[in-house]
Amino acid sequence: MSINIRRDNADPFYRYKMAPIQSKTEGRGNGVKTFVVNTGEVARNLNRPPSYIIKYFGFELGAQTSINEEAERYLVNGIHASDKLQDTLDGFINKFVLCGSCLNPETDFIIHKNGTVEKDCKACGAKTLVDPQHKLTGFILKNPPATIKSKKKGMANAGASTTAVAEDDETAMDEQDSSDLTKKINAEAAVLPAMKESNDEDVQWSADVSEEAVKARLRQADRTMAALSLHDGANDTTPEETYSEFGEWVIETRPSDVEIYKRMNELKIQQNIKTVQVLAQVLFTEDIVKEIPDHNGILSKVVTSPAHEKALLGGIERFIGLQHPELIKEVPNVLFKLYDADLVSEDVVERWGTKASKRYVPKDVSKKVRRAAKPFIDWLEEAESESESESE
Repeated sequence: MSINIRRDNADPFYRYKMAPIQSKTEGRGNGVKTFVVNTGEVARNLNRPPSYIIKYFGFELGAQTSINEEAERYLVNGIHASDKLQDTLDGFINKFVLCGSCLNPETDFIIHKNGTVEKDCKACGAKTLVDPQHKLTGFILKNPPATIKSKKKGMANAGASTTAVAEDDETAMDEQDSSDLTKKINAEAAVLPAMKESNDEDVQWSADVSEEAVKARLRQADRTMAALSLHDGANDTTPEETYSEFGEWVIETRPSDVEIYKRMNELKIQQNIKTVQVLAQVLFTEDIVKEIPDHNGILSKVVTSPAHEKALLGGIERFIGLQHPELIKEVPNVLFKLYDADLVSEDVVERWGTKASKRYVPKDVSKKVRRAAKPFIDWLEEAESESESESE
């Protein structure tokens, strides 16, 4: 189970989640302590070192703390219920995690030479000052967070890395961001030669783009899903007709993501791998690159494992390869958006891109999709090699 990082935000599709605090009491008498069991997990969710959370608890609750990072033992003296610690954590999140401008948790610390600490927001670009009078600010200045390699290799990712940036290093960070952007642009441009190879006579689509024609093509594609794309989920006992009816309902009614999620719950398919395959084929239009961020909420609720990630890629391969082959040139952009939204991991994407497969589409179509994906796969491998070289 996870909860919204901002607990005042009740949106079920709120992107930023964390594990709820878990604690247990140890000892007795004057030696009683509260062991915060999942400090490390919560810290990763919040993109902050575990010691900051425990020290904040100590300062706010007026209790001594004990921190053993190697053993992952984080103790607060006294008896403190989990719900009390959760309420206290809300204060930490508001003061030391959320951007003071947009309230987004995608922030890193900038530690200045004058003894101040700022939150640098990767979402809106704002830099807001952390309360210099708070005791935790002094602890941060004495114990700045170490830089940890980001899952996204330079891209902002709440929960993936903990970074302290000194004033003199800001230019270097900007150069790194520029380098990543340049690679992305190069990846997008490099797909054009591949598209020349793909524009042969067997890649054709209807010129009729009226709303009714589009619906008809989507409906026909949805009817063939059971035969061509719903391969995963060996333990899934849900009738295939349920998925086809669900897909057609989405196509015909164009409901909101909240309505879709409610319908999935009613059908009890919200956790099924096949549901991801269906959604990948019916959620989007020709503007898929722009639409992925809009649907990130519902997709992040259903894409919960590598198997779900593979199903998402398979469904999108069908959507583009069979329903919208004119979008094959956009495959690098689509993959980048999925990756940037944490909907697919680099390992899954790299394995998916290694060779063509007839699992979801005819093999010749699969080859064209993967050929178009190659610039993005190359960018991932290059970024990984650079990160390994830097760590060495």
